[in-house]
Amino acid sequence: QVQLVESGGGSVRPGGSLRLSCEVSGSIFAINGMGWYRQARPRQAPGKQDELVALLTHGGDATYADSVKGRFTISRDIAKPTVYLQMDSLKTEDTAVYSCYMQLVEYSMHVRDYWGQGTQVTVSS
Repeated sequence: QVQLVESGGGSVRPGGSLRLSCEVSGSIFAINGMGWYRQARPRQAPGKQDELVALLTHGGDATYADSVKGRFTISRDIAKPTVYLQMDSLKTEDTAVYSCYMQLVEYSMHVRDYWGQGTQVTVSS
């Protein structure tokens, strides 16, 4: 069974840094895209209704929310496969539950959206 396993959340002071990781557990054929979303006040399971923080296409093109441009960096390790979110110069308004997202191609050739379990990031003085 394929799952996304997140790690790296925690608490940090304003101006600090955190790095989130999200690794695929299980066998897949390919990855179409990957990204990170966040919910400031979690009310439901993660989904595309949440705020999109960063997105990385299959070709490696990255897009970011205006609120995080210049501070956050999304990257990947295709071999693992894992997606990362490096968060620098964190602000109190970055406090949220962060969930990773991947659109995966299974060996059956089915294309499915997968979500991580969510990890809390708290920025507070």
